[in-house]
Amino acid sequence: MSRLFDVSDRVVLITGSSRGLGLAFAQGFADAGAQVVINGTRPETVDPTVNRIQASGGQVFGYPFDVTDPESVSDAVVRIEDEVGPIEVLINNAGIQRRAPMSEMTLAEWDAVLRANLTSAFLVGRTVAAGMVARERGCIINITSLNVEGARPTIANYASSKGGLDALTRSMATEWGPHGVRTNAIAPGYFLTDMTRPLADDPEFDRWVKASVPLRRWGDPRELIGAAIFLASDAGSYVNGRTIHVDGGWRASL
Repeated sequence: MSRLFDVSDRVVLITGSSRGLGLAFAQGFADAGAQVVINGTRPETVDPTVNRIQASGGQVFGYPFDVTDPESVSDAVVRIEDEVGPIEVLINNAGIQRRAPMSEMTLAEWDAVLRANLTSAFLVGRTVAAGMVARERGCIINITSLNVEGARPTIANYASSKGGLDALTRSMATEWGPHGVRTNAIAPGYFLTDMTRPLADDPEFDRWVKASVPLRRWGDPRELIGAAIFLASDAGSYVNGRTIHVDGGWRASL
């Protein structure tokens, strides 16, 4: 049974993994014995994360690159596969938030979020998938959101980007599945990260979250690791084009 969930020595690229949920995925896969590639836009954010995980005994490598720039993505993937090994698991986690009422949201705020959250997954996904298709083996996990199911005021750009990523997941699964590449998504609920800290610090919003989630609490980012390892391992070998909701029951209680 343990072999089903074994991801040891698999090369795992996690975009946006120097902080937040991406960092939790990185630490979790490193603890499971994978070779983890940390990504962020700047060395000054990537290097401390690499040092932190290496200090705990993990196999981890830092590759700062811009996930929204096609040339940067292409160069980085070539370097990773030359220097670390063929990428066997890709987690498209990079994302940002730019809150504003929709009537006041600027085109720049709209474009920035769509590019960081959706276009990046397209660019990195198709670049990494080229090698996976050639090897006839690979796993892609896209990190969507509970906001695919329910929006809130001021996050039209974010909700739209995650809805698009949900659809992109099914497209990837359909196009690359015949070549042995599985693509699935994880949709987190309300997790405590640096991005959500301002919401958690708002007493009214904090009460709303705890009242809306049947488990009556925010999620800990470490509670996402199990779902990711399941999808990345042989235990999930026939799961393709699906979304796992890790939300404490939020979606079930609507």
